[in-house]
Amino acid sequence: MYQILKAGLLLMAVTFFVPVGSLRAEGPTVLDMEAAVKMGLERNQSLQAVREQVKGREYGTKSARGAFGPSLSSSYGYTRLDERPESRVPTGDPQEPFRTRHGSRDRWELNINIHQPLFTGFNLLSTYEKSKLAHEQSKSQLSRAELELVLEIQTSFLDLLAARESVRVAEDSLTRLNSHLDVSRSFYDVGLVPRQHVLEAKVDVSEAEQELISARNRVDTLESRLNMLLGLPRNMEVVYEGRLEFVPFTLDLDESRDRALQNRPDIFIADKSIQMALQDERITASDMYPHVGATFDVFRRGDDPTVSGSAMEDRSEWRAGVQMQWTLFEWGRTYYAREQARQETRQLVAEYEDLLQNVSFEVKSDYLLIQESRQRIKVARQGLEEAKESYRMAQARYEAQVGTSTQVLDAQANLTAAEARLINAESDFLKAVASIYRAMGEKNISLRAN
Repeated sequence: MYQILKAGLLLMAVTFFVPVGSLRAEGPTVLDMEAAVKMGLERNQSLQAVREQVKGREYGTKSARGAFGPSLSSSYGYTRLDERPESRVPTGDPQEPFRTRHGSRDRWELNINIHQPLFTGFNLLSTYEKSKLAHEQSKSQLSRAELELVLEIQTSFLDLLAARESVRVAEDSLTRLNSHLDVSRSFYDVGLVPRQHVLEAKVDVSEAEQELISARNRVDTLESRLNMLLGLPRNMEVVYEGRLEFVPFTLDLDESRDRALQNRPDIFIADKSIQMALQDERITASDMYPHVGATFDVFRRGDDPTVSGSAMEDRSEWRAGVQMQWTLFEWGRTYYAREQARQETRQLVAEYEDLLQNVSFEVKSDYLLIQESRQRIKVARQGLEEAKESYRMAQARYEAQVGTSTQVLDAQANLTAAEARLINAESDFLKAVASIYRAMGEKNISLRAN
């Protein structure tokens, strides 16, 4: 009785001091495809690298904007002369008209300079415009990277669902083959069939077991790939759930193509590249124009580090001025550099036109694949029903001893192949839908029509 009372008091103490939530083991994280894509967009490190690039381009724009303002610089130096300087100063005394004044061999000088560019041949303006375009381009590159990641996660997720269906098909196939092996053994034991039937059934069971092992390994591999794409820690337990369900795609080819030409980040990136190339032309041609700037300098000199003057000269002075620099002739260096920049612009324009053609082709290719997969699903479902009926009939005929074991094994192989064809058709359809949304530049993480 004492031991029971002691155990009860100990249990009460544990319950009081330990939170109830800490006593329950946390379950695995359950993710469907939509949740997996959202998590990948938040945690994927390759995507984070592109985000950092966008921030860097933003700072580059601010740096280029700062070049329009004045710059402030200073210098401070010390010089040791080989001998003391001297100068003759008129005194106004006829007896001694000049007096010699000696300075110090130590010379200290402080200079403060303010420079304001007034005209740089459009160099500063073009550089700033180019930096803004680069920032906008980096945003489009981020959108493109997000699209590619969404498609990669969706494709891997759909491959995982298909692999799980393949495991189910392999398990069903192994169950059917084991059942046939049992029937063959029973018939052999009573002398109704030769031992060859049993051996043939065993061979097919062995092959089915190997197929099942490979199918399960593919599931594990795809789960690991999804964990990598989502940036999940190795010790995090995740369960991916979902089915290969049909989702409608209601857009026609022309509407899909129009959306792609309007939304594709690749097109924005190519357009910004052309505009940046035009700014490069202006930057290169800026050397053909004069460069004008205003400067203001303050000088302080002295015999000691305080630059408080000396016996030889005043301690401070200031200067203000405007300078123009114009390089008139360089043997065609600037001219040919500008022509090179123009050729690069023309190259980008040609690549832009080619990109438009490729985008249209990608959309059409994915659209046709959707149509093909939809028809394959219809045919595969019909074929599966026929394969099931064929297997049922072959099994019944064998059990009635009016059919052969080979007919059962062939029907079973046809049934397994029909199930695999349906899985592949359903998976290919969903992957084609995911691909066409990527081709249209749209992040449709659920694949539902919008």
